[in-house]
Amino acid sequence: MTKDPIRLFVGFDQREAAAYHVFCQSVIDSGSAPVAIHPLSPSLLNFDGQRDGTNAFIFSRYLVPSLCDYQGWAIFMDGDMICRRDIASLWNLRDPTKAVLVVKHDYKTKHPRKYVGSSIENDNVDYPRKNWSSVILWNCAHPAHFQLTRESVAQSPPAYLHRFQWLKDEEIGELPHDWNVLVGEDPPSPAHLFHYTLGAPGIRYYADDHASWHWHEALLRSLQCAGEDPVRMVTRAQERIGEL
Repeated sequence: MTKDPIRLFVGFDQREAAAYHVFCQSVIDSGSAPVAIHPLSPSLLNFDGQRDGTNAFIFSRYLVPSLCDYQGWAIFMDGDMICRRDIASLWNLRDPTKAVLVVKHDYKTKHPRKYVGSSIENDNVDYPRKNWSSVILWNCAHPAHFQLTRESVAQSPPAYLHRFQWLKDEEIGELPHDWNVLVGEDPPSPAHLFHYTLGAPGIRYYADDHASWHWHEALLRSLQCAGEDPVRMVTRAQERIGEL
């Protein structure tokens, strides 16, 4: 067990609030060590983390080193994921010779649109190092990160950030692919971490995608309340909201 809690920063967008809470549930269910979970919410950060993307945390993920006072280590993960393995296993992959460690995907998307049928549906654009930044094991004390201030992140070109261009290639370590399996883009397989990058199964279009049942299972667990039926709870809540 780690001495201090694992610092985990998770992307939060109110339009995908369910996905955030389901992901946190999965981390709790599979974990063995204390985890300090920090939502990267625009309202909490007072920072516009969107700019050119669909999610409100597209750019706020690059604030993690400064939020940690450029000390120690931290993990960033998108909220549209399910953790199937103890996150301490990922934490144990820290390498002090690297500034970050990521899963180095190299693919062309099979789907021209993402979030299909939802309020944030848009083009699924290809670009170099796509999805590298969706899971980041940050060495926050690495000197190369000192330039990542609130001001610089707010002003930097998107490609500069998404492609980790403030780093030398040799400073970018590689994580096992199991820690960021892209549902709908990668071939179906088991995973330590399923990433529903095209759309979480809470969106009707993706409700039956590969590995979606892991998401639905975690959703039901997150809705548990003293033995109450989660489905009936949601129905009652909808009825009550309609009365307000």
